[in-house]
Amino acid sequence: MVGTVGDHDDGSDRPGTDASGPVLVTGAFGLVGTAVVRALSAAGIPVVASDLDIAANRRAARARAGVTVRWADLTAPDQVEELLAAVRPSAIVHLAAIIPPVCYRRRRLARAVNVDATATLVHCAEKLSAPPRFVLASSIAVYGARNPHRDETLLTADTPLRPSDLYGAHKVAAEGLVRGSSLEWVILRLGGVLSVEPMPGLNSDTLYFEAAIPADGRINTVDVRDVATAMIAATTTRSTKEVFLIGGDRSHRLRQRDIGSSVASASGLTDAIPPGRPGDPARDEAWFATDWMDTTRSQEVLRFQRHSFPDMLAEIRSRTGLLRHVAAPAAPLLRWYLRRLSPYRGDSRAFADPWNAIRARLGDPDPDLL
Repeated sequence: MVGTVGDHDDGSDRPGTDASGPVLVTGAFGLVGTAVVRALSAAGIPVVASDLDIAANRRAARARAGVTVRWADLTAPDQVEELLAAVRPSAIVHLAAIIPPVCYRRRRLARAVNVDATATLVHCAEKLSAPPRFVLASSIAVYGARNPHRDETLLTADTPLRPSDLYGAHKVAAEGLVRGSSLEWVILRLGGVLSVEPMPGLNSDTLYFEAAIPADGRINTVDVRDVATAMIAATTTRSTKEVFLIGGDRSHRLRQRDIGSSVASASGLTDAIPPGRPGDPARDEAWFATDWMDTTRSQEVLRFQRHSFPDMLAEIRSRTGLLRHVAAPAAPLLRWYLRRLSPYRGDSRAFADPWNAIRARLGDPDPDLL
């Protein structure tokens, strides 16, 4: 099903690829997918956006004038085969995924999308007469829970993979499928992706999930526009069969508590975010799967870090404008609501217990036996 809605290396010297073909983006109307399609289109690079044919994606597609859209369910092998045969891409940027916290509640669907669909996409790509480059969006969730009191080292591409949740295990499996293929590949492990625009999918489950994570956990954030830059660079870089960590510059090395409070304050909601609960220094397993990264190699090759965290906050303040003064009186009410939503409300324990808090409301986070 197809429709049209409204200093780059063209890769022509890459053997075994159809350099004249477009870049195929899966999960094209998610947070990262939207940014990647927008950046490809702005750079004049032919792009085919693919996602599920649902009402929300149809609405999003109408805003992307001039971009070719092909609707496909990647869990249906016949649709994947038809998609690749029709597009004949020079590169695939594979973003489609079921992410936390939804993946914990919908475990079977998450496995079908995150692992099985990746296998199908890789297999069908291998069968093309001119196999495309495969760029996989992975996650630092592959490293598992990280206790900053016990391990102060930065994550690198060589840090051992020890996933502690379902999503991390799925990404380890997906990476294995890509690595084991005959395709030319690049794997990007993403940190905490942020946007200066309103984030989609913000609901009570998401707010509960965020509150469950230890407030003093280390997290490396990154502007979604910089992620898009890295993805596009990965489609043409000569540094293939390599894993890159995608996080922002040093200003993006934050504590979990810093993100919501800073963004809320920049939006005019000063003190709207109640303090979270710290992690237990004595329990390595009671932390979430985030940490700071060494992005030296990634930046050297992909040159994607363009938006610092202070720059993002300044842009949010500018975008909010006079609405910041209108929003300010709502801060106490929002703080009250978030306090009531906390998974630790009425709990006298001193430390966060993220995995049990997630299990109590959002589903089983334990890894599959893959």
